[in-house]
Amino acid sequence: MKNVIMVLLVALFSFTAQAQDKKNKNAKYETEVSGNCEHCKKRIEKAAFGVSGVKSATWDISTHKLNLILNEEKTSPTDVKNAIAKAGHDTDIAKTTQDVYNGLPMCCKYERN
Repeated sequence: MKNVIMVLLVALFSFTAQAQDKKNKNAKYETEVSGNCEHCKKRIEKAAFGVSGVKSATWDISTHKLNLILNEEKTSPTDVKNAIAKAGHDTDIAKTTQDVYNGLPMCCKYERN
């Protein structure tokens, strides 16, 4: 009987511990995104806002840093970076295709690594 109670208690505590891994609804992230100009800024921010769960997206032209606030229950930074790469801008983990890059306006062509 003691063994049954111990197994039930261990199971109960393990389920409780897993339930406490809540996702942050206002998680802040900063990442680098390649780009050059105001057109890039609009394209990058539009791509970020196109991902469900993104609450704020601001890209700084001079630093190339994108500041994000997002709901981790709905999306992840990787999802946002992939969307930005599809729009034509490289990030640290997601690179745009050469065809998409070639389609950017001349002022938006940044030096690719």
